[in-house]
Amino acid sequence: MKYIPNIAGALLGLLFIASAAAVLFKLVAMPPLPEGTPAALFMGAFEPTGYLNFVKVCELLGGIMVAIPCSRNFGLLILGPIIINILAFHTFINKGATLLDPTVIVVSLLALYLLWCGRRQFAGLANCSRVQSIDKSQL
Repeated sequence: MKYIPNIAGALLGLLFIASAAAVLFKLVAMPPLPEGTPAALFMGAFEPTGYLNFVKVCELLGGIMVAIPCSRNFGLLILGPIIINILAFHTFINKGATLLDPTVIVVSLLALYLLWCGRRQFAGLANCSRVQSIDKSQL
C-alpha cells in the first residue's frame, strides 16, 4: 500500500516528461488543427510566441520532480497550474468535447491522488494561525 503513491508519481511524471520531450525535442509533428477553430486560434498564439516552450519546460521539470518521491510536492506545485489549464482548455476551448479523454482523466486522477497523499504537507500552506508576530524588540 505504501508503494502506490510512488507508482502514481512515476506514472504522472512519465506522462508529463513524455509530453514535454515530444514537443521540445521535436520527436512528434504537431497535427494541424482545423482552420478558424478556437483550438487553432489558441495554439496559433501559443507556438510563435515561445510560450509553448516555456510551458513544456515547466512540464519537464515538474514531471521529473513528481517522479522523485522527496521532491513530489514541489513538482505538484509546478504542475498544478498546468493541469488546471489543461482542464480549462478542454472545458472552454473544446467545449467539453474532449474532457473525457482518457489521458485527461488519468492525469487528473493521479494528481488528485498525490495531492490527497500529501495533504498534511500542503496544509501548512493554508494554515495562517502558525505565523508568529514579530516582536518589535527583535528589530
